Parts: sequence; C-alpha cells; structure tokens
Amino acid sequence: MGNDKKLTSLGLPALASLLLEAEPALAHASDRGHVLLLPTEHYLVGGAITVLASFVVLALLPAAPLHRAMQQHWSLALPLPRARAIVSTASFGLIILLVSAGWFGSRDPLANPLPLTFWSLIWVGLVVLQGAVGNVWGWINPWYGPWRIAMLLTARLPKSRMAWPRHLTTWPSVVGLAAFVWFELVDPAPDDPNRLANVIAGYWLVTFVAMLIFGYRRWSARGEFLSVFLAIIARLPAVCIGERKIVLRLPAAALMNAPRLPPSGVVFLLLALSSVTFDGLRHTFLWMRVIGVNPLEFPGRSAVMPQTTVGLTIAFMLLSSAFVGAIVLGHVLAGTTVPLKRALSCLVWTIVPISFAYHFAHYLPSLLIDGQFALVALSDPFAVGQDWLGTSNYHVQAALLSAAQSVWILWNVQAATIVAGHIVAIIASHVIAWRIYGDGPTAIITQLPLVVVMIVYTVIGLWLLSTPTAI
Repeated sequence: MGNDKKLTSLGLPALASLLLEAEPALAHASDRGHVLLLPTEHYLVGGAITVLASFVVLALLPAAPLHRAMQQHWSLALPLPRARAIVSTASFGLIILLVSAGWFGSRDPLANPLPLTFWSLIWVGLVVLQGAVGNVWGWINPWYGPWRIAMLLTARLPKSRMAWPRHLTTWPSVVGLAAFVWFELVDPAPDDPNRLANVIAGYWLVTFVAMLIFGYRRWSARGEFLSVFLAIIARLPAVCIGERKIVLRLPAAALMNAPRLPPSGVVFLLLALSSVTFDGLRHTFLWMRVIGVNPLEFPGRSAVMPQTTVGLTIAFMLLSSAFVGAIVLGHVLAGTTVPLKRALSCLVWTIVPISFAYHFAHYLPSLLIDGQFALVALSDPFAVGQDWLGTSNYHVQAALLSAAQSVWILWNVQAATIVAGHIVAIIASHVIAWRIYGDGPTAIITQLPLVVVMIVYTVIGLWLLSTPTAI
C-alpha cells in the first residue's frame, strides 16, 4: 500500500505535466470519423428500387420528346477575350505560392496549404464546382496564361509544332490519370508537402513543354488528364460557364449529345470510376481481411503498396468487365446488328454522372473538414505567424463528422447524391440507346443488363459510404 501511494504521488505530477505540455492532435478528415448507426439496409433497398423504378418509367414513355428536349439550349456571349489569360496567369501565381509553401513551409500536412488546397479544394471542390456551373477550369487552369505569354514572346520565331500521332488519341491522358491515381491511393506519402510540391512542379513543367510542342488546345484535350477529366464533368450542369459564352440547357444534355469516344476515352472513364470506388473499399474491414491486415494494427501505406496496387488493378478490371459484359449481353438478348464498338463508345458516357456522384459523396467529409484547415493554412502559408486572409485563428468545426444530427444530414446528402447520379445515368442510357438502336423495344432490351449493373453499383456505393472503416 505504501508503494502504491508513493507511485501515485510520483505519477500524478508527471501526468499533469504531460497534459499541460500536450498539443492538439489533428486527424485527416478524408476517413470517416464515425460509425453510422442508421438502418442503412433500408437505404440500400430504397436506392435500388428507385433506380429500377426510374428505368421502368422511362421504358413506358416515348424517347423522342426527351431527345428533342435535350437538343434545346440557349447561349449568351462573354465579351472578355483577355480575361481568361489574366485569370489563368493569376492561378499560375497561386501554384507558385503553394509549391513554395510545400518546399519551405510547415512539414505538417494539416498546417501546410499545399496538400490541403490540392486534395480538398482542387481535387474535390473544383470537381464539384465544375459539375455545378460548367467549365471553370478553362478559366483558372495554370497553363493557359503562361502559354499565351510564351506565344507572344516567340511571335516572330518560326513555329514548328509537332503533329499529333493519330494512334495516340487520348492515351497520354489515360497514362496521366493512372499515374495520378497510383500516387493518390498507393504512394506512401501523397500528403507530404515536399513530396507533393515536387510532383506538382514536375507535372506542370512537363505539361507546359508538351503544350509548346503540340499546342495548348491539342494537349489539353488529349494529353493532360486533369483537363480531360474536368471537361467531361463540365457536360453535366444545366448552366455552363464556358470560355467564351454561357450556355443554358437541361442537366446532362451535353453528356447525351456527346460524340463517340475512342477506346482510350472508354478506358479513361472506367479508370476514373473504379479508382474512387476502390478508394472507398480500401478503408473497410472487408478489404483489411482480404489482404490479411489487422485493422487495429495497420502497418502503414508503405507496407501494403503491392496489395493496394493489385487491388486497384482488379477494381478496374472488374468494373470494365461488368460494363462491357452488360453491353455485350444486351446485344445478344436484343439480337441487334449495331456494331458493338459503337455501342460501347456511346454508352460509356452514362458512367459520368455515376462517377461524379460518387466522387462528391465519397470526398464530401474531406471537403467539409480539410477545406476549413486549408483556409487556415492559406492565411499563413509559410507558418511564420502571418494572417493574410484573417483566418489564422479560425477554429475548425470538426464535430461535423461526430455529432449525430450532422452525421444524419451528411449521410442523407451522400445517399441522395449516389441515387440521383444513377437516375441521371439511367436517363442518359435511355436517350443514347434510343439514338443507337432506334427501335423502342430493341433499345429497352439492350439496356436491361446495364440497368442491373447500375442497380448493383448503387447498392455497393451506399454500402461503402455506410460501412465502418478501419483507417
């Protein structure tokens, strides 16, 4: 007993000292900080039934009126020929600031503005904005302004731009997306400020050189993966702010009027959707069990790089097989003579609303929490006590991911987004199939396997959002 009292008398001051010296611990928000205690099986069944019901309703209605409605649009010119170059140059200046902060600022990913801005405000927030109001990226991308300046400085020099090899189509953008996805999901430290600064600076330079060689528009449309991805997303909104005009149309109308994609475009879209789906899967207890890792003793990303790489590849292969298999089976059931390649290159556009919906739903917690950290870090980019934006002392509201009411709202927004994305995909599939096959019954029969895939994907998406995560 005496020894216990002695240990207690020594231990309490030590414990008090530790508590007084302790600093706030920060946790990354892209992983769920709560276990969802809701009747999610009702949401899964309800989502599947909703998607199925939307297909049944569309099958009973004629497609021609919907097709004509999707063709309608109204445009308003934007008389700002030089503003885009100015905005882009300013964006390039922001990239320089962020990369400099990555090299010379804080080593803490939640205090350095580079990883916070790139992963939350750009990879999440910009994609959401692009899907809401159109081609914002065409104005703010950090290459157009510097490219215009380079063209003005070399105006009197002979131009010898290299012709684009026809067989390349958009394969360089596929390679770029694959490398980016690997860096995001597999690399041991994508949030490390110095590492991310090196990647962004190197990628900007390589892209700029490619634009000088092939031309800005050509490389942006075929070789730069972020521009290709965001241009695809820009086909979703009803109000589209373009580079020279504002266009009003029905939601996803530009998607349904899109041209046929080459095989590289098909692969690009399948890779975009499968990667964000696998990002949700790799945090689950199910995935930890598959790779033989104790979720309570996670060894770190570097220890599971081979498993994650294989898992990412398998996710892409499974989604591709399901999509292509559904199109082939639909052809067989309908007995159509329409070329299979044509159907694949057109119907792959139906993946876009699903990809956008899951991108938004999956990364919404990161946008809500890490976006706040980004505002704080941007006010003091080099961690020297500055307060440029007046937000250095802002208290981040992290309770959004733990309070019961906010979690309930967050989950319902995520679930509604997933279901809405699949409903838009069903509508797009209906219109596109009607254009491909013409005959109403034939078009409906060819869609049946694809609808089954979409229903299954709806359930998978909702389950990934609701299941507890290990890391």
